Amino acid sequence: MKQLTTILLVLLTASLLLGACVSQAAPSLTDAERTAVAGTVTAVFAGTRTAEAVPTATPTPEPTLTPTPEPTPAAALPIGPDSYPEGVNPLTGLKVENPQLLHRRPVIMKISNHQIDYQSQWGLSKADLVFEYYIGWGSNRFAALYYGQDSDRIGPMRSIRRVDGQLGSLYQAVVGSTGGDGNDVLPYIYNYIPGRFFLDKYLCPGVCDDGRNVVYSVFGDSAALSQYFNSQGYALENPDLGGMAFSANAPSGGDAGSSAWISFAYLDESEFVYDEVSGKYLRFAVDETTSMVYGAAIDQNTGEQLAFSNVIVIKAPYTEYKTTLHSIDLIGNTNGLPATVFRDGKAYQITWKAPDSGKPLQFFDGEGNPFLLKPGNSWIVLLGTSSPVTVEGGKWSFTFSIP
Repeated sequence: MKQLTTILLVLLTASLLLGACVSQAAPSLTDAERTAVAGTVTAVFAGTRTAEAVPTATPTPEPTLTPTPEPTPAAALPIGPDSYPEGVNPLTGLKVENPQLLHRRPVIMKISNHQIDYQSQWGLSKADLVFEYYIGWGSNRFAALYYGQDSDRIGPMRSIRRVDGQLGSLYQAVVGSTGGDGNDVLPYIYNYIPGRFFLDKYLCPGVCDDGRNVVYSVFGDSAALSQYFNSQGYALENPDLGGMAFSANAPSGGDAGSSAWISFAYLDESEFVYDEVSGKYLRFAVDETTSMVYGAAIDQNTGEQLAFSNVIVIKAPYTEYKTTLHSIDLIGNTNGLPATVFRDGKAYQITWKAPDSGKPLQFFDGEGNPFLLKPGNSWIVLLGTSSPVTVEGGKWSFTFSIP
């Protein structure tokens, strides 16, 4: 105690001598220095610290200035499927930069993946969900859903298909496209989302031809299309999009899932490969413009490879009416159908359901509990119920097939 008192006197004397050597304009002790002295005084007069407890040359931060620990990210704890923290996107489990975006309908944009006249895609990296499905003649198509963020260049855009009506209903969305079959598709769509689909290319900038006036020259702007439908009386301020559950911690169990190869046809093949650095699955595809070379799938808006937190491969009932006319039945699946989820380098055999026509697809583990997806974006592949799968050393291969 005596030793500490001596140290305190030395500190105070040094401060007085230092003050005498500088002009009166010199600043007083900083908050940190005052905290150090106060800590020493407290130690001396309380008589509870030893000499080793005297502050060192590094001042102790003032308690009131100690940073408050950041709130636990919404994604760090299991959230959903019934409720989500304020500002958290129920389709990704992540907080959004602009919470106002969650007070609107999601926007689904139809995007081409026609390999015969291949065009790179724009805007897929900003989508919360991307649905991939078969449209006939060895081709598939993408339905990209934007809710927690927007993209001002999405495409190239193509026609609407029957399943888009069910997707629009499940996610309470509006749909942008460039036309559709007036006899076999549009009446079917209208039964699910009457008035909430756009078929033209002259709503600049919502859906707009870039001036080339060819099949692959139409691009969309999700924010602009959302505003258009709001102006037409289809606004929905608080859509109920519960149903998905998320956790940053991977569920127990599962099998090795380093990659997932998806084959719809010879010219429509892609692969998702797990990247340990980003914790996401990187998309690769066959590019006809480079003589069928397999390479990274790039978002032309960013120049970066497409990457997804979850890859979900579901088996769904397809009904083929014509070579290019299919129905894919999602709504009404109350008993559950098989699906495989890839997250964090592992593959999980689960079940998917769609019991409510106005709520998102739901995913369940083997015990019937909500399956915890990884927070972030998801790529969802709609395969036929008879699609075979092979697995070898953590590499999965899915081949599209319908009865």
